Amino acid sequence: MYQAILIAAALCGVFAVAPASAQSTEELAKQVREVETAFAQTMAERDFAAFSSHLSSEAVFFTRQGALRGAEAVAAAWRPYFEDADADPPFSWAPAQVEVLDSGALALSSGPVFDPDGHQVGTFTSIWRLEADGVWRIVFDKGCPPCDCSGEH
Repeated sequence: MYQAILIAAALCGVFAVAPASAQSTEELAKQVREVETAFAQTMAERDFAAFSSHLSSEAVFFTRQGALRGAEAVAAAWRPYFEDADADPPFSWAPAQVEVLDSGALALSSGPVFDPDGHQVGTFTSIWRLEADGVWRIVFDKGCPPCDCSGEH
């Protein structure tokens, strides 16, 4: 009986990671690009609930004042950006580069941040994690002044 339980547990572990590992890094990168684009769309649509749904409970967002730790702290800090639903979004962003670990567990997305007039004012780098429920959620986010996001040195 004990051996049957161990075998069942091992099989469950194999099937739990099969969905991510069965997909290529290119397929996973496409997923992350789509999720990052949907995340950016929450700002364009002024949808705070959708924005918050992309945050991992362990999210860490870096600010000039220091790190915001946890989904609640991040959401509270970002709420003012969503309060005037009739106003134009204060900024927008789009992924230019997406890379996924071979394990399929973590991904990086990076790209430009634009002001309301479409001028690049910064860049962002986000780390996404494929969580236990099969949903990509953001765990780290940091913005900085504009830079070349081509990855070339």
